[in-house]
Amino acid sequence: MTAAGTAARLDLGVVLQTNPPAWRVVDLARRAELHGFSHVWTFDSHLLWQEPFVIYSQILSATHRVTVGPMVTNPATRDVTVTASLFATLNDMFGNRTVCGIGRGDSAVRVTNGKPVTLTELRAAVTTIRGLAGGRSVEYHGTTLHLPWAPDSRTPVWVAAYGPRALALAGEVGDGFILQLADPDIVAWSIDAVRQAAEQAGRDPAEVTICVAAPAYVTGDSASGTGTGTGGSAGGRSLAHAYDQCRWFGGMVGNHVAEIVARYGAGESTGAGPGGDAGPRIPRALTDFVAGRVDYDYNEHGRAGNTHTAFVSDEIVDRFCLVGPPERHVERLLELKALGVDQFALYLQHDANDETLQAYGELVRPAVQEAGRVRG
Repeated sequence: MTAAGTAARLDLGVVLQTNPPAWRVVDLARRAELHGFSHVWTFDSHLLWQEPFVIYSQILSATHRVTVGPMVTNPATRDVTVTASLFATLNDMFGNRTVCGIGRGDSAVRVTNGKPVTLTELRAAVTTIRGLAGGRSVEYHGTTLHLPWAPDSRTPVWVAAYGPRALALAGEVGDGFILQLADPDIVAWSIDAVRQAAEQAGRDPAEVTICVAAPAYVTGDSASGTGTGTGGSAGGRSLAHAYDQCRWFGGMVGNHVAEIVARYGAGESTGAGPGGDAGPRIPRALTDFVAGRVDYDYNEHGRAGNTHTAFVSDEIVDRFCLVGPPERHVERLLELKALGVDQFALYLQHDANDETLQAYGELVRPAVQEAGRVRG
């Protein structure tokens, strides 16, 4: 991070679902490393997909330098001491190549009819996991715990957040912050909130790594998506088709935004705090799009063709995701970097994951790297 708040470099990550067969996930991770990606993330929802920590061991074995972790886990699915032990074990086997993305809990808890944890519980989980997986002793349920076999283990903990209080928590205790959408206006507002919280907590805001995660779908060389498809782009697929393939993401984000609207109001001018005071300012760019949201089926969570995303317009897909020919991806990545984003992690949950991964490796990343903005 520079003094002006611009990221010194922009890393690239990839977000995979642990759909069977697991070897396919491992192969995508291996190819992501070959294409210059620094991080391999996965969903963590044990009923919808396969257990990620088992697959992490195979990804780490098949690669040499990528960092792996969940986007995101939660404190409810596993006891946090188990989560810490999992990371520490992987670190002992493969070196410190893990990162813990964590949030309050979404699909993993909702499919079991559970509820997201409180922010107080999330805060405690961050410090416990980071401490135990970092070779330190922690206080847990009234006793002091440590992992005596992992003194050299290190796992940073990045907090996923949307709402004001969660953003503040990320700035106060997170090693990193994950924002799962790529709208530049919302990114700027969120980063500002995280940095302000970090500074108020006595931290250097530059110590908090900023990660933006969203689907990326590379079409052909023109706005319509037509073209030769060189460099791995899905050239024969139209822009409209790409929007449809990424529309699921607006539904996923909408679940979190609906909770924010319920708590704070539908926009920056309507929030109300305790006692009738003005509440946190929530940008309408974040809240207005859920006005037509009716219901959501978590059995279709994170899947292209999700039938519960009709309220997500093409405009929202274009704002929240990176869709279009390679030059549009490069332009958005440079814009995000200028806002202070340290990593862009792209979701590949669509019908062009191979082509998009290849296009990022052969076209998008080199173009940004040529401008001196991606770590070589």
